[in-house]
Amino acid sequence: MAGKMERINIASGTPWEPLRGYSRAVKAGDNLFISGTTAMTPNGDVIGGADVYEQTRYVIKVIKEVLSEAGFSISDVVRTRLFVTNIQKWEEYARAHSEAFDAVRPASSIVQVTRLVDPRLLLEMEVDAIKGCELTKSIKLGG
Repeated sequence: MAGKMERINIASGTPWEPLRGYSRAVKAGDNLFISGTTAMTPNGDVIGGADVYEQTRYVIKVIKEVLSEAGFSISDVVRTRLFVTNIQKWEEYARAHSEAFDAVRPASSIVQVTRLVDPRLLLEMEVDAIKGCELTKSIKLGG
């Protein structure tokens, strides 16, 4: 029988985690799963206001902090998921995402949702990372 994989639940200290019963991130072996991250601070302020690009930049800043605290780097990110409230502004979400992830090029989805937990929030982002997952090459399908 194989040994158990170590699991570490990572908390940020926000009031929402114990209320809903979730962790900011979960580290399982060399994998890190970061929960949906928004531009809301622990005291309820929304960074970036109604600016999609600025909210996205702030969310990515928080995600980078979680990665670093858990011993991961941006280059370990293999998947991002963006849940957005206005898909017509996809280029603004994409610009901020590309600034952070262009060299990494994780698998990614962008999905429009009706709304998020607070109407001031314009996106929520999830991230999956694998420690030490360095890019060795890129291939083009069909070519």
